[in-house]
Amino acid sequence: MTLSHEQQYQNSWQERQDYAESMLPIIGRLYRNNGIEVAIYGRPLVSASAIDVIKAHKTVARFEESKLRLRESFPFLEAITKMDLAPARIDIGKLAYAYIYKNAGEGRSVEDYLNAELAELLNKDESRKPRDVVLYGFGRIGRLLARLLIERGGAHADLRLRAIVVRGGRDGDLEKRASLLRRDSIHGPFNGSITVDNELNAIKANGAYIQVIYANSPDEIDYTQYGIENALIVDNTGIWKDEAGLGLHLKSKGASKVLLTAPAKGDIKNIVYGVNNAAILSEDKIVSAASCTTNAITPVLKAINDKFGIKNGHVETVHSYTNDQNLIDNYHKADRRGRAAALNMVITETGAAKAVAKALPELAGKLTGNAIRVPTPNVSMAIINLNLNTATTREELNEYLRDTALHSNLRDQIDYTASTEIVSSDLVGSRYAGVVDSQATIVDADRVVLYVWYDNEFGYSCQVVRVMHDMAEVSFPSLPR
Repeated sequence: MTLSHEQQYQNSWQERQDYAESMLPIIGRLYRNNGIEVAIYGRPLVSASAIDVIKAHKTVARFEESKLRLRESFPFLEAITKMDLAPARIDIGKLAYAYIYKNAGEGRSVEDYLNAELAELLNKDESRKPRDVVLYGFGRIGRLLARLLIERGGAHADLRLRAIVVRGGRDGDLEKRASLLRRDSIHGPFNGSITVDNELNAIKANGAYIQVIYANSPDEIDYTQYGIENALIVDNTGIWKDEAGLGLHLKSKGASKVLLTAPAKGDIKNIVYGVNNAAILSEDKIVSAASCTTNAITPVLKAINDKFGIKNGHVETVHSYTNDQNLIDNYHKADRRGRAAALNMVITETGAAKAVAKALPELAGKLTGNAIRVPTPNVSMAIINLNLNTATTREELNEYLRDTALHSNLRDQIDYTASTEIVSSDLVGSRYAGVVDSQATIVDADRVVLYVWYDNEFGYSCQVVRVMHDMAEVSFPSLPR
């Protein structure tokens, strides 16, 4: 009996759901028990729903000649559960597609193929201990970093959130801090359980016990009193930006390194992960993760410069408003920023274009920049206008950026979309530093205009966590390379 098109589709959909629902507990156990983060063509599946897993498989057809079915990737996921691997991010989509459609298996079994592809993860270092992390400040970035660190918690976590430091300490403060972590108007509810320990001044979230410390200065805390040693302090306040100010953290017992989540002044290294993170040395005590905009544009600029060369250019950022602006008209020390953020487009300065040179010295003096703050609460866009050394076409440029997003060392920083309907709210929660909007690309020989979206909160926070791994000297490789 021949099935109708409707019945065929229903059966196909049911099969996909069955496989996706079978994958979810395996993905969860691999992450919690082994520190293995599973992805499909860059889309992380940890904490995903069954529909998310199906959609991630569907995206493969945008980049490859054939789609990848869930029944094709499932055996690779099952095989990984039987391997004794060190913590890593493993893209089972790329592994499965290469094996099935590109003859990467060369006649080997799935098990033998994976043993070869994941060989560097087979020698586990059982002596490795997680690095203690303290979040100094608990604003927009601090709370998102907390979510990311809690998400990566468990027996095999490389970074362990031990404490947050804030000013205050009034009655009800702890409950308010927990509530802001629990609920977020932009990024949605926290995925899990949060409770408060008022007696010991702590927040308990999905197995993480987070001490809340009240302090007015970075140098007045003894972290060892809370069992915190050799801690990486992540300063989210933006108050201290030079070596003298940030160095105050290092005067506290139990603190060993400091990471600033803002552009630094002086000789402090400004790191854009994926571009110049190799510059982080073991002896570096203070490092900056630069700004959200610098992180969004630098990987794309590096990719363009590597292939075509950049003569000069201008970067205009269309940036969502931030807490630094006023909700309604009021005094502000900066020009224009005193006007109501939710009602106005506000021209302001950005140092992101010049800051690119700190991570990518070959572009020093070649870029100018400005910014327009707009009435949206999150997700921004960089409009990059460049004059190149080599002429190109729109098709060649977009294909190159798509391949860069999929297969290069910048694949965790650059995402690529070919959607004709995407708008800013669709990018909320993007884990990439920037997303190239290929449909908006303009090319006229050696002159190009690129439009790069970025979640200036969450995408940037993901970049910060990557820098934290390097500073803490705990590797988290992404395979296949």
